[in-house]
Amino acid sequence: MAEDILGKAEIDFDKGGGLVPAIAQDVRTGKVLMMAYMNREALETTLKEGRACYWSRSRKELWRKGDTSGDIQIVEQVLVDCDQDTILLLVQQRGQGACHTRKWSCFFRRLTREGELKDIDE
Repeated sequence: MAEDILGKAEIDFDKGGGLVPAIAQDVRTGKVLMMAYMNREALETTLKEGRACYWSRSRKELWRKGDTSGDIQIVEQVLVDCDQDTILLLVQQRGQGACHTRKWSCFFRRLTREGELKDIDE
């Protein structure tokens, strides 16, 4: 069944030890929301359900975005980079945001030339 979902797509899971980076981007604004990882099962689940599902490296289990927070990501498109080892999800972010800190994006800090982290306005 797994081969049927991905079809002939040759995503290179081997290069990353079974995982590929997956970037979620707001389909409406273009803002990068977060980066996580997917294994084959997470990608298949995402394709099947139309909702972002990732692999939790710390818990070592599938992580359906929003199961506990309610902040789900409806997947509009799944793009694959030229090396076929990175996924870009164009999503409709629902809820209060993508970040577990309750920010809209996980990328809410910038690194200054002096090496300091500064919060940026969203």
